[in-house]
Amino acid sequence: MKLWLYYIGKARDEHANAMAEEFVKRTTRWAQIEMREIDPRRFDLFARHASALKVFLDPAGKPLNSERFAAYVGKAEDEGREMLFLIGGHDGLPAEWRHKADLLLSLSTMTFPHELARAMVAEQIYRAFAILRGHPYPR
Repeated sequence: MKLWLYYIGKARDEHANAMAEEFVKRTTRWAQIEMREIDPRRFDLFARHASALKVFLDPAGKPLNSERFAAYVGKAEDEGREMLFLIGGHDGLPAEWRHKADLLLSLSTMTFPHELARAMVAEQIYRAFAILRGHPYPR
């Protein structure tokens, strides 16, 4: 399985960056995962990842607990689908992209800096695989 964790905007907070990178690194034991910044004016997300399951982070999206999120990831893995996660920048998601998501996912109704949201999503991806593999991490 291949996953991409994309974010819009510069990742400036070294502590949040380190947290996100650590969970991405941990996830590589179970899946290929890449994390990087994109510029929506220069990156055609939909041409590059036409068949990937697209999960966009949005405060108005659907809230899932960790077990339901793990089940969603597990279903994609069982189906052999690639997954793409997108975190918006300071203005959120590009308006013309929102309706193209397979899932608008909410971490909270609160707003977080994208660096912190990225660390949280990376951790939940790792947690999902840990749950699916019966690893003791999520207890």
